[in-house]
Amino acid sequence: MADPAPARPWHRFWPAHLPRSLDYPSAPAWWLLERNLPRFAGRLAVLELDPATLEEGRRLTYDELWRAARGVATGLARLGVTAGTRIGLCLPNSADLIIGYYATWCAGGVVVPANPAGRESEIAEHLGDAGVALVVGASGSAARQAASRLSVPFVDLAAFRAMEALPPATPRPPVSPSDVAVLLYTGGTTGLPKGAMLTHKNLVANTVQFAEWYAFEPGDEVAVSVIPLYHSGGMSGAMNVPLFAGATLLVMRRFSPAAVARAVGRYRATRLFGVPTMFIALLNDAAGRKGDYSSLRACRTNAAALPPSVKAAFDALVGREVLIEGYGLTETSPLTHANPIGRAKPGSIGMPLPDTDARIVDLETGADVPPGASGELLIRGPQVMRGYWKRPEETARALREGWFATGDVAVMDADGYFAIVDRKKDMINTAGFKVWPREVEEALYGHEAVELAVVVGVPDDYRGEAVKAFVVLKERHRGRVGERELEEFCRARLSGYKVPRGIELRTELPVSGAGKLLRRALREESRAT
Repeated sequence: MADPAPARPWHRFWPAHLPRSLDYPSAPAWWLLERNLPRFAGRLAVLELDPATLEEGRRLTYDELWRAARGVATGLARLGVTAGTRIGLCLPNSADLIIGYYATWCAGGVVVPANPAGRESEIAEHLGDAGVALVVGASGSAARQAASRLSVPFVDLAAFRAMEALPPATPRPPVSPSDVAVLLYTGGTTGLPKGAMLTHKNLVANTVQFAEWYAFEPGDEVAVSVIPLYHSGGMSGAMNVPLFAGATLLVMRRFSPAAVARAVGRYRATRLFGVPTMFIALLNDAAGRKGDYSSLRACRTNAAALPPSVKAAFDALVGREVLIEGYGLTETSPLTHANPIGRAKPGSIGMPLPDTDARIVDLETGADVPPGASGELLIRGPQVMRGYWKRPEETARALREGWFATGDVAVMDADGYFAIVDRKKDMINTAGFKVWPREVEEALYGHEAVELAVVVGVPDDYRGEAVKAFVVLKERHRGRVGERELEEFCRARLSGYKVPRGIELRTELPVSGAGKLLRRALREESRAT
């Protein structure tokens, strides 16, 4: 591939081990797993660990994982899955979820991951928008209820696992690298969640970029897979990249600082990828501080800004630099920027990956700005999505003449290192989870006492941002309904991370001359206090 940026400032600080341009196989996403069979068929691919006790669960070698995926692909085909069929996977981190991804791809289908801890209404809205043909999840879960609401078949785990023993289907359905492999839901640049269409080419390219940048050693890596695999960062950094490198994945359903610290030491983990709050928790936990991290080669974090003090403290705990900040979005598969190992700048997201170009443009004119000036970050590269599912107008706004408009305000220094300085969009990023204010506002408006509601993100030392709601009650309810009641009302209708951590009752909210509620004014007020 031709180098898209032959004379960029960041090339002066380019990693010594890495060419500026890479070769990307013209292959479907399931190739990322299959490629390891000749060399690593007997190597342990997946080991499930209990996040409370660290008790070992299911173990699968690369050969066993591939056989299971091919068997489930046969089962899915018998249920009518063909090229382009969308499959809802509503599962926690597990061998089941990994098999579900690769089985769907082998069957020619499109994976639509959903948060298994989500409310029935949230899951139904998400999977309904995607038009899934069937849903895979646990019996008695919200996923089953959502499937019933959508009138689509539901496959429980017993039936799903039984498919693993089926013979591989031959021939496999033809898959083009340009076909959609996964619909990952995101807020995009504005509004409610929408499905980013990531192709097989997007996933393969970003996996190769990611693995090469971080210098993964084939067959000699152990990765802690604890961030959600149903999010873009987990799917890529905690699943596809380690599998591509023939690593052993230590799969945990949820994050526990004590368990993660013990797992790193016990299994001599080489990679621990996550979000800033994870490393903050490790630093603040007694067992986390006592962990043996000497085996770690690199820890990547993105999804939220990494405080320089946290990087410094964790690097000091390990005894050398290991915590490296990167940047990515659901729409870019996700990684686009990363700090070079050994040349990281605290507070920076680093520089663009191979074959990835980036520019910063003025928010008003769209013209390129010089180093040191802020503007909207635009990105182009082989990892950029095809577009938003069934939203051509949103796609046209986000993809401009080959460039993806991130909606993030950034600055590039004279050395070519980028930093995110603000958000153009209203999305709230709390501990790596994305929350859209309108969704929370709509939940609040469902309470009979609420007259007006505005939701914003406010600074939080632990989560990066916390969800806060400003509410005006209807006059007859004032003094009768309090913050606690509204919080519980939201908790019954939203996933936990979306529930406001602060609700402030007011008698009025700022409005424009046209009567529009001024979200920005409330956000700025909150950040000034």
